Amino acid sequence: MIRDSFKDLPEPARDLLAATGASSPYLRRLAEREADWLREALNAQPEATMQALLSDLPSEGADTLGIALRAAKRRGALLIALADLGGVWSLDEVTEALTRLADTAVEAALSTLLQIEIDRGKLPDFASGSSPSQAGLFVLAMGKMGASELNYSSDIDLIVLFDETRFSPENYADARRCFVRVAQKMVKLLGERTGDGYVFRTDLRLRPDPSSTPVVIATEAAERYYESLGRTWERAAFIKARACAGDIAAGEAFLERLSPFVWRRHLDYAAIEDAYDMLERIRNHKGLSGPISVPGHNVKLGRGGIREIEFFAQTRQLILGGRHRELRDRRTLPALEALSDGGWLDRDVTTLLSEAYRYLRTTEHRLQMLEDAQTHRLPSTDDAFARLADFCGAESVDALSGNLHRQFDTVHALTETFFAPDPKAEQSKPTIWQVFSDPDRAKDIIAGWRRIPALRTARARAIFRRLEPELLQRMEKAHDADEALRSLDGFLRKLPAGVQLFSMMDAHPPLMDLLVDICGTTEALARYLGDNAGVLDAVISPDFFAPLPQVQELFRDLDDVLDRAADYEAALAAARTWMRERHFRIGVHLLRGLSPTEEVAAAYSAVAEAVIDAVLPRVMRDFAERHGAPPGPPPAVLAMGKFGSGEMTVSSDLDLIIIYDADPQEMSDGKRPLSASAYYAKLTQSLISALTAPMPQGILYKVDMRLRPSGKQGPLATSLSAFRKYQREEAWTWEHLALTRARVVTGEPALRASIEAAIREVITGPYDPAKVLADVRDMRRRLADAHAKEAASPWTTKHGPGRMMDIELLAQTGALLHGVADERRPRRLVQALADLGWFDEKERAWLIASLNRLGAFQQVSRLASERTVDPASRGEGFVQLALRVTGAPDLDTLHETMVSEAGLCHAIITRKLAEP
Repeated sequence: MIRDSFKDLPEPARDLLAATGASSPYLRRLAEREADWLREALNAQPEATMQALLSDLPSEGADTLGIALRAAKRRGALLIALADLGGVWSLDEVTEALTRLADTAVEAALSTLLQIEIDRGKLPDFASGSSPSQAGLFVLAMGKMGASELNYSSDIDLIVLFDETRFSPENYADARRCFVRVAQKMVKLLGERTGDGYVFRTDLRLRPDPSSTPVVIATEAAERYYESLGRTWERAAFIKARACAGDIAAGEAFLERLSPFVWRRHLDYAAIEDAYDMLERIRNHKGLSGPISVPGHNVKLGRGGIREIEFFAQTRQLILGGRHRELRDRRTLPALEALSDGGWLDRDVTTLLSEAYRYLRTTEHRLQMLEDAQTHRLPSTDDAFARLADFCGAESVDALSGNLHRQFDTVHALTETFFAPDPKAEQSKPTIWQVFSDPDRAKDIIAGWRRIPALRTARARAIFRRLEPELLQRMEKAHDADEALRSLDGFLRKLPAGVQLFSMMDAHPPLMDLLVDICGTTEALARYLGDNAGVLDAVISPDFFAPLPQVQELFRDLDDVLDRAADYEAALAAARTWMRERHFRIGVHLLRGLSPTEEVAAAYSAVAEAVIDAVLPRVMRDFAERHGAPPGPPPAVLAMGKFGSGEMTVSSDLDLIIIYDADPQEMSDGKRPLSASAYYAKLTQSLISALTAPMPQGILYKVDMRLRPSGKQGPLATSLSAFRKYQREEAWTWEHLALTRARVVTGEPALRASIEAAIREVITGPYDPAKVLADVRDMRRRLADAHAKEAASPWTTKHGPGRMMDIELLAQTGALLHGVADERRPRRLVQALADLGWFDEKERAWLIASLNRLGAFQQVSRLASERTVDPASRGEGFVQLALRVTGAPDLDTLHETMVSEAGLCHAIITRKLAEP
């Protein structure tokens, strides 16, 4: 009896050893063999004992090290088991200790064997005595070892690579041969069974193309493989990859370079089907595809087992981790927590899966402790199952069996619906042809989808077969099913490929509702989606439908995105993608009525401000590489027009003035120095190029610099002193009117304050009312002549008597005449002027009501087209959107109201601008 062998120990320790030995022959044999060591170990804290085991290893001699590692493995296995069974360590502490033991063993074996090769002169370019940690050879821990989640009797999955740049080309082959010898000897040292046992069974088959590559390959070859041939299961494997031994810095650098392979920029919902197929292949290969039955069930690979939880977490990480770095955790339970914290997974699901994971991993450990067997299959005989129940501390065999069955059922129910296609989705198309005015035409359109590029692959067609009935069913909810189908057809035909998008919609059905909603409302937005389907990724974000963010939050987000870009060009491309996604979100908020049009206008303006604030510093850094740091502080950007007043639409240009504060003759200090005037002029050109240059992602914004001092004839950038002088002595009245909407959006605080003070000085005058009114009347006539054709449209919002520009011109005039320098938006200017008595209550109400209606109609119109549109020509969906934002019951009433309000406003404007 094991109790008799340890009579000198306290009763609790003897009870633990007796119970352990009665259930586990393997642990009983270890305790008997290591009795002297165990007595000392049980008198110390297990953490201290474990640390001593890992630290007390010889540094020289492979044979000596092999004996020491086997002893450390025996003692570590015994210590970890007793700390686990005695309730001293949690599951996390147990798996962490097992992983530390494996890490130490791999590092000791690798460094000792490599040091021997170096000292023998077998590693070229490295002198005898050189440190193995600097040789470029490293080991990646994969799977459970990489995640610090080793099970009790686990194999360790490793990939061994080396940095070929450490060696001259002529020595590359010799270096690789040396490293291959080291890796082969390491595997033998760790895995060979002797009278002292073994250390770890080691598997190197996760490396690229293991059937045709040596056990050690160069990082450059590995990167080429993953970039061109890497599969979804390999991406999933690298979620857990960790540099565990050798040249750790080289290993971490390799993993960083491989990051784009693992973490895709776009949401990768195609990974779901790949993961499900992989899981099914494993089950079928292992004969585990049958129903859940506890006796003989595989707790790892069987239905409802540990692997389903791991795949569930890893697949969601693959889908989302490219955009959300906080989800890139190697460990399963923290990954589930991060998914819940980010709103990607219900908290209840995380709780249930986490509880199941802990329960099943603990059961797995008990199974393996019985005989140190790498098994995951529950016993199939009554006696063996009863012994496991006793070892697990279950009240009875039935209690253990019932608990396991509940956990398997829970896991399978929660994960299978995420992975497996809905069998109902393979039904034939619903009979909804009656919703189309021309059913035969609708059938022809749908039949034509078989020939579009997005469906050219069998995989895309298979997924779309599941989606098609759902998409067509949703047509019934569209205001005009024919219009929605035509627009959907245009969207699908513009898609270059379909697997990713179709997989995403398959996994997230609300996307189909949104797509049909867009197709039934604005064809222009549907066409845009066809060219930029990647923006739909953003819809999956939990905060997509939350209130639109303010400029500081937008800036932080964009700045982080640009910081991760590889270079300047990549940053500009990333900014374009980011901007389009934010514009899409704003457009959906407008479409769905989640944000009022005034908030939408402010949101478009905030996005533009964030872009300027984030892109300008990067333009400056790129420019400074050639011409040095700027003379004086960084320039300020003065936003004008709708950008300045915060009233942009989706298609608004950026009206800008660039102002710097330096002596124009002061020189920069770069390789190609420039005077301040030339420096800032060229810098402004670089900024314009950064914003307007066509890239595959499009442009950021069109830029208009005509409001700068002296217009087209003036320099692109203006010094602060020149700006002040020009506004005091040379500027026309219309230029002072424009300053009433000017707003500094970026710049050093002192420079911003100086510009704002200069603008305030301009607006607060004093002015000759007669001259101002005469200039404005003349300006109004010129605008009417220039835009007569556009003003003739009954649906125009911007130009024409009593329309937006006319009302804004009046409000700006009032700002100059009354010195109102604290309001930028015309609607608020009107209110401020009413408070000063310049407008009576009726005038105020008419002007603001008209601006609100025109602004709302302009926002939705620009969502459909850059030109003035007749709502009726855009389909019933757009008509309903226009009526909703303007508050009109029908188009006739809207038209009559706009004409009537324009007449009233025209009369007010004419009266107010009359000669005093």
